[in-house]
Amino acid sequence: MSHFLKRYLRGDYVIWMVYFFLCLLSMVEMFSASSQNVARSGSISAPIMQHVTYLIIGAVFLFIAQAIPYRYVRMMSYFGLIFGLVLLLYTTFKGVVTNDAARWMVIGGIQFQPSEIAKLCLIIVIADFVDRAQNPDFQKRFFPTMAVVVCVICGLIFPENLSTTVLLFSVVFLMLFISGMSFKRISLFAGVIIVAVTSVFVIAANIPEQKYNVANPNAFYKIFHRVSEWEKRIKTFGEPTSFVINDNNQQVVHAQIAIARSPVGPGNSVQRNRLPEASKDFIFAIIVEEMGILGGGVIILLYMTLLFRAGVIARKSQTIYPAVLVIGIISLIVLQAFLHIGVNVRLGPVTGLPLPLISRGGTSIVMTSIALGIVQGIARHVNESPVSPKTEIISEAEKIVDS
Repeated sequence: MSHFLKRYLRGDYVIWMVYFFLCLLSMVEMFSASSQNVARSGSISAPIMQHVTYLIIGAVFLFIAQAIPYRYVRMMSYFGLIFGLVLLLYTTFKGVVTNDAARWMVIGGIQFQPSEIAKLCLIIVIADFVDRAQNPDFQKRFFPTMAVVVCVICGLIFPENLSTTVLLFSVVFLMLFISGMSFKRISLFAGVIIVAVTSVFVIAANIPEQKYNVANPNAFYKIFHRVSEWEKRIKTFGEPTSFVINDNNQQVVHAQIAIARSPVGPGNSVQRNRLPEASKDFIFAIIVEEMGILGGGVIILLYMTLLFRAGVIARKSQTIYPAVLVIGIISLIVLQAFLHIGVNVRLGPVTGLPLPLISRGGTSIVMTSIALGIVQGIARHVNESPVSPKTEIISEAEKIVDS
């Protein structure tokens, strides 16, 4: 068994452990939180078996991704980004509408979310740009191109999924900042984004509310149809907690009730039957309701462990590309997890972001698994790379100091 693990599950063993623990917790909590999905499907086993199937598919893709050298991932990311761009364009005008948002498309009977593909490929491409931008001439010539690519991808995600757009922009700016990119260029880029987003809200404020309809054939109004929903969520978050449950606050209030009742024990959740999207957007509240603060703390600790191990891998990397890529991928996962948790404990407005590897959602599970597979591939390369003379000198110096 140990020989199998050493031969096939290479990379960072702590990340492997975190991944398997998250998948195990996901199966336990999904079995409990999917009661509404059982009612919709008419089958007790169908929702949990579908979720387990996605976890298995994700594990297979993780296993494949960790075996691919990251230099090939670097090249393939550009093709993936172009593919994601095409899918996003199609989804913008022909996407499948669920909960008044056209974020999905169907190919061969399989429904998936193109933004999950595009955001991972964009992170890889940004890491490649950051590596090449260590040459000041390259940075000066290609920074505008990079900024346009980021704006196009995020601009296509923005109309239907503001939270993912904010998450993606945040991670991109983090990668640019830690790489030592020119602060002037980063500030200018951020300023343009802020002006653009502000303009969207100003324009939307002057559009009649009846025009906010995803089915509206007018493409101009279709772009802005989610703005009223964003305004409502922000307004609801700013209001004091109300004991009167209505359509605007039912998610937030039921999540607070779930957390307040904890712990009731695994499988004994009551709010899973009353909380909309209990298996997706508010699964952390169900976890806390059933397992208490201890269960919620374990979830947070697992994601924090991922972030810590990313720092360890980045520190061992001898070049900037794998270091920035690992930080970017893990930051994307961990920041999304913390945003999800923040919404569940009412530290922010409702976003609709799933809890990575735990919430229901096939595309999110598979793409998160692939992302962790890329991280494991980098960790394997870092661990197997010969120690550079510079590193050996530092190690010897540390031994002398210790003695």
